[in-house]
Amino acid sequence: MPEHSFFIKTDWPGMRNDVGTLNSSTLDTNISIPLEMDGPGIGTNPDEMLLGAASTCYIITLAAMLERSNVSKTSLTMESEGIVEIERGIISYKKIIHWPILTLSKGCTEKEFNTAKKLIGKAERSCMISRAVKGNVIIELEETVLIVDSGE
Repeated sequence: MPEHSFFIKTDWPGMRNDVGTLNSSTLDTNISIPLEMDGPGIGTNPDEMLLGAASTCYIITLAAMLERSNVSKTSLTMESEGIVEIERGIISYKKIIHWPILTLSKGCTEKEFNTAKKLIGKAERSCMISRAVKGNVIIELEETVLIVDSGE
């Protein structure tokens, strides 16, 4: 498979508590240190961006796996939490927790349901970002799989 490159341009005009910018072909935002770390909390920050990368990679990977396995979903949503710890002045990204909620239609078969349950874990192990941080950041899943009438 060929290589792909992604580009981001950042500009940091001042010192620690200033506000910079981050630009790419699809993203244009301010960046700063978060309020929780005594920064200005304007725009996004590296911690939030890592969480966003892990979250979007996981949910897109899961959706692709469901599609390839012919498992029809009614909806797929997720909340994620990134936990950062400061120990002896060193800031470390400790853990990411994903709470995916996958809803299947009432007409799904037991095989589709079981396949969906397996793919929830497989997607995390297959996600490029999860593989990139493996060994440095713990990633946990607390999934919910629901079956509902398609009219609900």
